[in-house]
Amino acid sequence: MARDWGKNASKVRGKLGLRCSYRRTALLICSINIVIALYVLRCLYASLYVFSSSREPSSNVVTYTPDQISVLEESVRIRNVAEPEELVRLVKQLEKKMYGEATVELLPPLKWKITDHILELLKGLNATATTGEQREAVESWRKEKLREADQLIAENATSQSNFSADEAGILKLALGTGWAYLSEEIGLWIPMEVVNKENDDKPEGEEEIEDEVLPGRPLPRECHAELHTDYDGMAVRWGLTHHKDSAADCCQACLDHAKYAKPGEKKCNIWVYCPSETGCYSPDMYEHKNQECWLKYAEKPKLNFKDRYSVPYRNAHPNAPLVVPWASGVIG
Repeated sequence: MARDWGKNASKVRGKLGLRCSYRRTALLICSINIVIALYVLRCLYASLYVFSSSREPSSNVVTYTPDQISVLEESVRIRNVAEPEELVRLVKQLEKKMYGEATVELLPPLKWKITDHILELLKGLNATATTGEQREAVESWRKEKLREADQLIAENATSQSNFSADEAGILKLALGTGWAYLSEEIGLWIPMEVVNKENDDKPEGEEEIEDEVLPGRPLPRECHAELHTDYDGMAVRWGLTHHKDSAADCCQACLDHAKYAKPGEKKCNIWVYCPSETGCYSPDMYEHKNQECWLKYAEKPKLNFKDRYSVPYRNAHPNAPLVVPWASGVIG
């Protein structure tokens, strides 16, 4: 009996030892897995931290609030839905009938060269030059360049011209039958001069009639309207979905916004209006249309653009016209 009991005890101890070795092995494997998992989680956290740090906006990058982003997205959706596709198609057909083959696109270098020549011509005129004199100077320049183009085509030589023989053919088309289209492309617009009758008696001391006026009713004095001007500022009302019939109505909207602003709300002190029927250029991603009215606020208003876009700016932005199309004013 004692011998049998000893044999059974040794068997039990062997089984217990085997079980203990299994448990130790399992615990060791689980420990290794936990260590590996913690290491992987640490690596993932570190990579996410580096990625988020690299995505942090710098002080020079404009950031938008979620409300502003939602307004942008909604305005884009509204414009896409309201896009008059049939009207756009008809306008393109009409444009082809009006300009014909003259609607050929100029290469940017040639377009910039023509624009720079016209700009230098206008800068060289007397500051008191009337719109009629400006128009006559541009027309004389156009005719002179047409003669140079004919000479270049006939002689196939550059001679004294500022343009090459290769540019002569397209230059003749652009300055000839395509002049109206080219003028619109480069943003050249000289208003028609108001001609008074010779027998009209003008009272002494009366101010001269301005060559260019904004369409619509006259603007109040507190609007401080400035033609061909674009002021910078934080938008308190987006012009993409805020249209007014005239610049005076846009200014009045700014005055009303400032008058009825809630406590703590930014009050409008800048209005920016697009009076051009063909829309107004802006370097952003949107197509700005006629009658857009932007209401803005700035503690110290400063200009974005004034009168004409500079040559370096137009070189960097080929679609920019010659003249700033916006009208603006600072109230208060």
